[in-house]
Amino acid sequence: MDILLVDGYNIIGAWPDLQQLKKSNLSEARDRLIEKMAEYQAYTGYRVIVVFDAHQVKGIEKKQKNYRVEVIYTRENETADERIEKLAISLNNIKTQVHVATSDFTEQWAIFGQGALRKSARELLNEMESIEGRIQHKVKKIEEKKPVSKIFLPDDVLEKLEKWRRGN
Repeated sequence: MDILLVDGYNIIGAWPDLQQLKKSNLSEARDRLIEKMAEYQAYTGYRVIVVFDAHQVKGIEKKQKNYRVEVIYTRENETADERIEKLAISLNNIKTQVHVATSDFTEQWAIFGQGALRKSARELLNEMESIEGRIQHKVKKIEEKKPVSKIFLPDDVLEKLEKWRRGN
């Protein structure tokens, strides 16, 4: 099984569209990242865990599931980096490959030492854009194959029906 651990605020700060959204509405930027990670999870089959620092959202540690993505808000005095390192250690085993998405260089080396693979914010963005493109291509193919009507009608009959519909 593959697991992707995502440093939420690091990715938000690195992806241009989320960076812009963050300026006006941080909560919406978080939600948009979670939506994108749900698409990623559905397409790749990875288990995705997004970790946000508590200093951005005051309160106690919180875990929740949005779509099928696990979302963790750390305890007040715990950083996302610390939580990600702990998760990388606890989740990494012979049957599991852990990937960590962050552009924090120090964090990349720390998790690399735990046996996890690192993925920069840019790499994840490129992968996400590629996935979205493939999804759009598949949807377009499905729509092209889908008949306009459930009953096949010759063009002249369709034309007459359209005229009647318009009142001509």
